[in-house]
Amino acid sequence: MTQISRILVVAVLALLAACTKPAVWAPEEDVIAARYQHPGPTEIVLFNVISNDRDRGEHAALMINAPSQRVLFDPAGTWTHPESPERHDVHFGFNEQQLYRYTYYHARRTHRVRIQHLQVAPETAEYILRLAEQAGPVPDAYCAKSIGEILEQVPGFEWINPTFSPNALSDQFATIPGVVEEVVYSDAEPTERQQYTQ
Repeated sequence: MTQISRILVVAVLALLAACTKPAVWAPEEDVIAARYQHPGPTEIVLFNVISNDRDRGEHAALMINAPSQRVLFDPAGTWTHPESPERHDVHFGFNEQQLYRYTYYHARRTHRVRIQHLQVAPETAEYILRLAEQAGPVPDAYCAKSIGEILEQVPGFEWINPTFSPNALSDQFATIPGVVEEVVYSDAEPTERQQYTQ
């Protein structure tokens, strides 16, 4: 290996290390205590946080409502809450109150949230949940790509093209028959978002 190659390898490793958040691994008893089973249909829900002035997707996340429990896979995300213990970007205890908190942590005067629901078979939801638990922790800027890489492993979703763009991922997801979409807006100032983490 040449001197230049060694320098490049060291630089790349340093860059990757700088982009990785410290690993978060909640205790087993906290995860078990927080477990939430939602009575609704088994589904996956894609979130895309979009800048209002640039119309650019800036973050993606995936809620998974499986028969065993409902969780949020929030790769490289910044949202946390003491009632939703986290393990490698998977947030447990993701009940309706946490869903509200998460949505309005991101929806503010500067950003809107595109939310896409898709009902899936119970075994599909469980499989996606297992893949999400194995995926993290995810480096910064890899949120959409990590979700795409999970979905392309799922039978019926192999055509999904993993991308770094949350907008591109959402646009692909929107073409799936059965997707139901909503967009959440808020007039809240960005400084108000911390109330949804307490």
